Amino acid sequence: MSNPGKYYLTTPIYYVNARPHIGHAYTTIVADVIARRKRALGFDTWFLTGTDEHGQKIERSARQAGIAPQEFTDRVAAEFKGLWDRMGLSYDDFIRTTEPRHKRAVQKFFALLKDSGYIYKGTYTGQYCVFDELYVDAPPGSPCPDCGRTTETVSEENYFFKLSAFERKLLEFYDANPDFVRPETRRNEVISFVRSGLKDLSVSRTSFKWGIPVPGDEKHVIYVWLDALANYITALGWGSEDPKEQERFKKFWPADLHIIGKEISRFHCVYWPAFLMAAGLPLPKSIVAHGWLLFEESKMSKSRGNIVRAETILEVLGADALRYFLLREIVFGQDGGFSFDALVQRYNSDLANGYGNLASRTLAMVQRYFEGTIPDAAPCEAGLCKETAAYIANFGKECDSLNFSRALETLWSFIGAVDGFLTSRAPWKARTDISDREQQQYRADVLYTAAEALRIITALVYPIIPDAAAKVWAQLGLGDIKQADLKNIEWGGLKPGTRLGELSPVFPRAEKDAITHMQEIEQKNNAPKPEEQPSVAPAPAESKGAEAAAGQVATHAQTNEKISIDDFMKVELRVAQIKVAERVPKADKLLRLEVDLGYEQRQILAGIAEAYEPESLIGRKVVIVANLAPRKLRGLESNGMIVAASLGEKGRPVLAGFLEDVEVGARLK
Repeated sequence: MSNPGKYYLTTPIYYVNARPHIGHAYTTIVADVIARRKRALGFDTWFLTGTDEHGQKIERSARQAGIAPQEFTDRVAAEFKGLWDRMGLSYDDFIRTTEPRHKRAVQKFFALLKDSGYIYKGTYTGQYCVFDELYVDAPPGSPCPDCGRTTETVSEENYFFKLSAFERKLLEFYDANPDFVRPETRRNEVISFVRSGLKDLSVSRTSFKWGIPVPGDEKHVIYVWLDALANYITALGWGSEDPKEQERFKKFWPADLHIIGKEISRFHCVYWPAFLMAAGLPLPKSIVAHGWLLFEESKMSKSRGNIVRAETILEVLGADALRYFLLREIVFGQDGGFSFDALVQRYNSDLANGYGNLASRTLAMVQRYFEGTIPDAAPCEAGLCKETAAYIANFGKECDSLNFSRALETLWSFIGAVDGFLTSRAPWKARTDISDREQQQYRADVLYTAAEALRIITALVYPIIPDAAAKVWAQLGLGDIKQADLKNIEWGGLKPGTRLGELSPVFPRAEKDAITHMQEIEQKNNAPKPEEQPSVAPAPAESKGAEAAAGQVATHAQTNEKISIDDFMKVELRVAQIKVAERVPKADKLLRLEVDLGYEQRQILAGIAEAYEPESLIGRKVVIVANLAPRKLRGLESNGMIVAASLGEKGRPVLAGFLEDVEVGARLK
């Protein structure tokens, strides 16, 4: 086979606001499987992954952790890279958006868009989701359409990208390139979004500093999504002065495949191609969005507390078990469920009793009957050796279409056929109808057929379970599978006389306590640390009505009950500054406030509308209970409680305040 050319694929770069879980691992494993298969087929392959480390959310998370943003990102990025290395993922580059090579190139990219007339300065006033770093076209207090969290009101000077100029161009491109966005459901969503009308996009921020400065106007930092998306070209060397890096970019761009999660389709399938069009650069060939990994029927997320770490599975069952389960159990492109029960069941049925058992029984009989040497067999004329070509072709077709579950179903049908062949031929049984010499030749024919089928299965499955495949390959006496030529897999490649390597079980059966063991590890991992335990907030005064009962205004009430200093220390009181204040429709006592805590902004509902006009509160510093569990009122979520005194018979609220200038976010002790 001639050299098929280059292949460049990427994962999304992962946001470092939290440590990695198996949802992140799923995306990266899929990319690793594709990269390994492309290399095996002879493609000059470049596989990129990395971390996205700028933005308001990171700045706030670092402040909350009490460390500098760079230290915060260094820690979490190291966890991602360390996990990928522990899993043996075969990435060629790991890009971090805080690296100098990326920063320099992003500034050049921004300047190119500006010089091309596609970036201009203006002012943005509207809603922004800090969690998704997403501008939201909606009224104040609206939830983010992607994550459901309450958006914040932002008003600041920005640079804007002329996204509206690309509406027709994008639709024409989608029409001319039907495989650009996959699967079809994501393609339809993207086209519908663009057809609904594109507005110019804010591509800089001035309300925080953790980002790449706009060249020539450093009070602005570049919008985190423009920064992050550019990684796909900056990692290859776009914008570099180094000739070697420039050559790599010319060689590998455009990307053959971007693999992403479905929640970031808009950024990759609308913003990214528009940026590239504006820069005069080729567009990627295809973007594939996979579904969510669900645990207990919910998407895994830190806020839901249903994170499953890949490390837990590595510790108990190993990386190949996780890889196989995710590729076999989940139809790529759709949401898929994860449970420890299903993982162990699939491990035992398919890996231990299937592939692992076939390898063990086949090679053990070669060891027993032929002293560990592959026997010489009669030429293949019928049966398994003739059916193998169809299994190889079907497996390859499904893999290349990213139908991994169907590909593995095909391959395990082959395993079942080989297993059935061995059982029906029963080479271990002594036959009385033939001579000893004929008996030995019969065994040789059967065991060579089984061993050769095992070789082919191992070569095919190598990209999916590389550790196990490497062990079986070595046990077959074929050496290091990484050095093997796997481009043309066909019957007859196993040479008679080959000496087997040292035999050992590949997939020992998982014990009954494996599920319990993994659950215990996760429970220990997800248990809140002492400082994260839920805290008790001050009780509202009696007869305050629905608004106060919702726990949004803490006022003084007489009580004889004493509490300990430990009880008091559970309440986290902090200084906040009111940025937005407005009345809640059809609620006489309620105000909707957006307050700045220094490390984050929050929405709080407060029953103080009868005592304070909304406009009088803007800029005022108040005390809030910061660790109160969120509650919903009038359809709006409140995240905290304003502290106030209760005066007079009617309990008129008077907000707690300060005579001195107090830093926003300071904790009261």
